[in-house]
Amino acid sequence: MGAFTAVVNGAAESTYPESRVLIIITGGTICMQPSAGGLVPVDGFLENAMAPRPSFNDMSERIPLSAVKDGNKVTINSLRTPPSSYSRHIRYGALEFSPLLDSSSISSFGWTQIASTIKANYHLFDGFVVLHGTDSLSYSASALSFMMEDLGKPVVLTGSQASIFALQSDAVDNLLGSLIIAGTFVIPEVCLFFHHTLFRGNRTTKVSASSFEAFASPNCEPLAKVTSLGVDVNWSLVRRPTKIAQFAITSYLDTAHVACVRIFPGIKPEMVDSVLKVPDLRGLILETFGMGNAPEGVDGSLTKVISSAVERGVVIVNVSQCTNGFVSPLYAPGFALGRAGVVFGHDLTSEAALTKLSYLLALPGLSNADVASRMGRSLRGELTELMTPSFSHPPSVSGDSGPDIGRLGKPEQAFAALGYAIAAGDAKSAIEILDEADEEWLLLQKADYTGNSAVHLAAVGPDPEVLKELLVRGASVHARNRANNTPLFLAEQAGNVECVRLLKEAGAVLWEEEKGKGV
Repeated sequence: MGAFTAVVNGAAESTYPESRVLIIITGGTICMQPSAGGLVPVDGFLENAMAPRPSFNDMSERIPLSAVKDGNKVTINSLRTPPSSYSRHIRYGALEFSPLLDSSSISSFGWTQIASTIKANYHLFDGFVVLHGTDSLSYSASALSFMMEDLGKPVVLTGSQASIFALQSDAVDNLLGSLIIAGTFVIPEVCLFFHHTLFRGNRTTKVSASSFEAFASPNCEPLAKVTSLGVDVNWSLVRRPTKIAQFAITSYLDTAHVACVRIFPGIKPEMVDSVLKVPDLRGLILETFGMGNAPEGVDGSLTKVISSAVERGVVIVNVSQCTNGFVSPLYAPGFALGRAGVVFGHDLTSEAALTKLSYLLALPGLSNADVASRMGRSLRGELTELMTPSFSHPPSVSGDSGPDIGRLGKPEQAFAALGYAIAAGDAKSAIEILDEADEEWLLLQKADYTGNSAVHLAAVGPDPEVLKELLVRGASVHARNRANNTPLFLAEQAGNVECVRLLKEAGAVLWEEEKGKGV
């Protein structure tokens, strides 16, 4: 995220950081306005809804931005926010779906459009905001989280319960909060922002059809909360890529071959059997009572129907109808389902379970056993895995070599020690500093007075192993220093071939302004 020089309210020139965010407009209530026939979608959302509002438009020069739409390079108009409480401007442009959709019409095709648009524009923007109707917002957030692998930038989905053109609406707060978060914080997840709260997208469910507080994340704390003092990010919960790989998407989810059935008292086995015999059905989400219980039937007929389907190759996942909690074979009915081959979905929401199963069934080369195994493991933070005890020696203070880790104290001191270790090519000390840091995530995000992160320093350091260690611990390759330079640019300028290779493998690309600059 680079810097620019601006004239603010006609005053003397001053310099603020500037981020770039792409808004992808799919439709939904937020994009609608009243008409004689009810709410209808409005084209030209940037001009009609955002440009007239001072919170979205500081009236500065509308610099054109490069973007990719439907595989073609295009130039889009941009607006810029006033400085946020973080002394940062967000410059943004928008791409609109045509036609705009009601969220009840979204499908796997629409998810692919969104994911493909983000993939095509990934190197051009710091973050992405997706405007979407609320009815299926949790499904889309869950689906996109699985479709996107090794994501290194924030993707924030939002919408509103009332149109942005309505007098009383939550649209402005939701959209502005999403923009600020996507353009300020490196939270490399698919998130859902609503009513001042940032959730992990695949943990959400819609809980109200009318309240502004429409979404909840019953089994996972929010990633961030917006208050009068700013954005309070729960960094210990934020997930980051921990392998060296480029951002990639799975472009199709197999939703047409997955069904969902809600168990109710007195349900007939024939009802479930009829669903399980739908042609080409490959998966079923079974919403059961409490901790995963379902009626067996006097003769065990329902269990037999389920067992028969599992034998035919249908993957059946058991999730709870309860908002909070998880499924477990604690009671006999739940245990019987497990014995029949049903997969326990832990604390997955129904939305996450359906989209995750669809995603896994779309991956080539996976057997049913592979799919069942992965359904029980966390892929994108969508479920809470059972914790197992771990034992380790107590932290030790380093001896004669390296910095005194036990006395590093504040993150600033730890970052300074890490910088010295990187500059010296001392991978051993760098690893010790990271291991002993109270909050490793904070250390990975810190920067020196010129805006260089640990990755910037390691990109020009003498030992590529230090850079590799930072990358597998979740450090971002996309951060830009105050000179608007990425770690990849610095590595190329320094002729550090191995670091260039590592950074590119981890998904680094040159920022638009860096291309064509010589050594």
